[in-house]
Amino acid sequence: MPDFNDTKVAFAGKSDRELYKAYLMFSLIKSPFLTKMGTRFLNFAVRQRFPGMDEIVKSTLFQQFCGGEDREETIEAIEKLYRSGVKSILDYSVEGKEDEESFDKVCDEIKKIIEFSVGRDAVPFVVFKPTAFGRIGIYEKVGAKVELSVQEKEEWERVLKRFDEVCALSYKHNKMVMIDAEETWMQDAVDAVCENLMEKYNQEKSIVWNTVQLYRKDRLEYMHAQLLSAREKGYFIGYKLVRGAYMEKERRRKDEMGYEDPIWSTKEETDQNYNRGINFVFEHLDCVSAFFGSHNEYSTSLVIKIMKEKNLPHDLPNIYFGQLFGMSDNITFYLAKNGYNAAKYLPYGPVKEVVPYLIRRAEENTSVSGQTGRELSLIRKEIQRRKKLGDHY
Repeated sequence: MPDFNDTKVAFAGKSDRELYKAYLMFSLIKSPFLTKMGTRFLNFAVRQRFPGMDEIVKSTLFQQFCGGEDREETIEAIEKLYRSGVKSILDYSVEGKEDEESFDKVCDEIKKIIEFSVGRDAVPFVVFKPTAFGRIGIYEKVGAKVELSVQEKEEWERVLKRFDEVCALSYKHNKMVMIDAEETWMQDAVDAVCENLMEKYNQEKSIVWNTVQLYRKDRLEYMHAQLLSAREKGYFIGYKLVRGAYMEKERRRKDEMGYEDPIWSTKEETDQNYNRGINFVFEHLDCVSAFFGSHNEYSTSLVIKIMKEKNLPHDLPNIYFGQLFGMSDNITFYLAKNGYNAAKYLPYGPVKEVVPYLIRRAEENTSVSGQTGRELSLIRKEIQRRKKLGDHY
């Protein structure tokens, strides 16, 4: 069983000051009431441009969960992580824009990330959200096979062009590109786009990777169906496996519209499905690559166990592990120390633009059972260890 409790390894890169600040941050996030009130105030204060608010956010939530305000600012974090064997996935975390100019701007930024990553082994992946390239409404219509107007057809062509430009550039520079998953009612369109791009660019290896949210009941069936298609058409599959991030939205829409719940009812069922996803990957390693995006210690241990049983090298090129920057360092740095392909999602962007992302991080830490408590217990353990041994940084 992996030792995910070695706090000396987990927090070797944090100074005492950074450790105490992280402890304070997670202590505040642990309270649902404080999180709710704090995120409301944060939203309001940033919108109203309160004097000094950007600086306050940057020195607290932003510093904990983001790598910088622009690509150049992330270099310090990238290099610091890489010294410990941890790779970075730059995530331009500007959310909530719905106009063509913003979509083009984000597409240009993703292409700049690809160029930025050339010659940097520390940055093997780029990532983007489908809604950064087009409206959720257009994905929904395409997925439902609704007849599009002339203007909507032109709009959809622009969305496809953005996807293809990014994937073509990734292919050119041999960088892997992960496409995030979002709400179920838009995902059919995204899946179809990803499959077409895989067929186009994954002829030699997995360049384009789709995301599978395994809190969905239908995802294993989907994975099996795509496997048949990939074998028939001769392309490789890349999957990022996650549990899922839109539970409240999914449940609310299901109740409003009266259809069957698309996601599992309990965390236990989701965990079981995630583990079935792990087994699927290792049954089809000749065709499937996987990035296990998880903060769950049991799931990570299961991947390690299967790799050991199959006598696979720790640094197998088509198996990656990943956690979010600022979270679950005990998992990430254990993996890196033991030679596994470990990576951090490293968000960046202007402070006021990434506030929606930061709020989501705070809310998810509050809502995920045991997550914040686990972070706090590990930080507390490391603080006590340093005090006892006089081992300060």
